Amino acid sequence: MIGGKRVSKSHNKVSAFGQVDELNVLVGSSLVFLKNLKNNDFSILNDILIKIQNELFNLGNMLAIDKNVSLDNMPKITSKSIKQLEDNINYFNDSLEELNSFILPGGNELSIRLHKVRVKCRKVERYIVSIMDQEKFDDVIIKYLNRMSDLFFVLARYAIFKLKDDELKWNPNY
Repeated sequence: MIGGKRVSKSHNKVSAFGQVDELNVLVGSSLVFLKNLKNNDFSILNDILIKIQNELFNLGNMLAIDKNVSLDNMPKITSKSIKQLEDNINYFNDSLEELNSFILPGGNELSIRLHKVRVKCRKVERYIVSIMDQEKFDDVIIKYLNRMSDLFFVLARYAIFKLKDDELKWNPNY
């Protein structure tokens, strides 16, 4: 742990930042796929994904720090990080049709990769919420993960829109 405390590999904090690491790998996978598309329509998305990867390291840092060590001079996510996610949600959502039905993950490979990030992000969020009382993490972590998963939902839809594929709408009577 940051601060020198040794803990078991099965410790809640180790599991938490390990799951954040898995999440970061999925973001990286989306980024690699995006770069291979060589589509200039996604240049802003490239920068956003790299920023998120760096912020996930900062978030992992917040999870790995011993409770007796101050975060004051350590890398961390802040309310500014959350505001940036929200601004990105609004930016990408503005070019999409209003959602009037649930959609099924699909459409194209980039969209699926972005959906994988979304569902892993939700899983990490649920895990951290489940251990919050024992570990006393900063609430900004949960807020960040929540908004991040919302952003990846919007980005998955945006990928379908930009690559001119069709969204698969949920049909409860199918």
